[in-house]
Amino acid sequence: MDIFIQQVINGLVLGCVYAIVAIGYTMVYGILQLINFAHGALVMIGAMVAYSVISMLAGSGMPALVIVLIGTGCAIPVCALIGYLLDRVAYRPLRKAPRLAPLITAIGMNIVLQYLALLVWGRNPMPYPQIIKVETFHIGGAIITSVQIAIIVISTLLMAGLAWVIYRTRLGTAMRATSQNLQVAGLMGIDANRIIAIAFIIGAGLAAVAGVMVGTYYGIAQYTMGGNLGLKAFAAAVLGGIGNVPGAMLGGILLGLVEALGAGYIGDLTNNVFGSNYQDVFAFIVLIAVLVFRPQGILGERVGDRA
Repeated sequence: MDIFIQQVINGLVLGCVYAIVAIGYTMVYGILQLINFAHGALVMIGAMVAYSVISMLAGSGMPALVIVLIGTGCAIPVCALIGYLLDRVAYRPLRKAPRLAPLITAIGMNIVLQYLALLVWGRNPMPYPQIIKVETFHIGGAIITSVQIAIIVISTLLMAGLAWVIYRTRLGTAMRATSQNLQVAGLMGIDANRIIAIAFIIGAGLAAVAGVMVGTYYGIAQYTMGGNLGLKAFAAAVLGGIGNVPGAMLGGILLGLVEALGAGYIGDLTNNVFGSNYQDVFAFIVLIAVLVFRPQGILGERVGDRA
């Protein structure tokens, strides 16, 4: 039971990060039917920008929490601006192009962002400044740290806030209308380009927060860190039902739990041959199973191609 509780805690932490990143994928796909493979690079850039700011302020005598908040506050607008530019420069000119064109462009932009980060921050992994004192708490025989609690709480608040925006505000109504039919939404007086830009900005801002969480949690940042995380978050979005925001949240949590429990229990049964060293495999096994047995995801619905 102690192992189970510990793995559930670890899974919830992972799942919250996956959910935050998956929301960015699903918001863009829900409106444009575009898989923004450059989204993982935004997570990395958020972590790197926050790393630079936190490192610069670490010896200033300011409270540690304030420094981390300033670092996050700098990362969010930088990623939001890059997200906006991705839409404005790379994707908007291809709105009426065949679907393969923006998909290839997204992959290309991911590579461009990675190598721009390589030029700015270098290729070597950078130790994330651990300026916040980590406290541990015991739940039964399991351990949860203050960083893990912060990740779960902040992620929950962000997801709840986003759900409120989508389902309780005029902006959310416009976003849902645009996702239903882009052309008809335009005829109803909705500025579709503005709504799409806002979706990119919100997703990029969430990616920046996720990048700071990952850097703080694992204590390391590198220009390639967004690749694997981005693929897992995409798997989470597909699991929950890509294009469905609550589905992305659910898919992220479930994927994190599957990874943690798989690494914990299967690793014990096989003397760790298929444990933590291969925990990434579990995410893609789940993705393949979902694509085979329920392609629309848990909360997704089968829909026909748009006219």
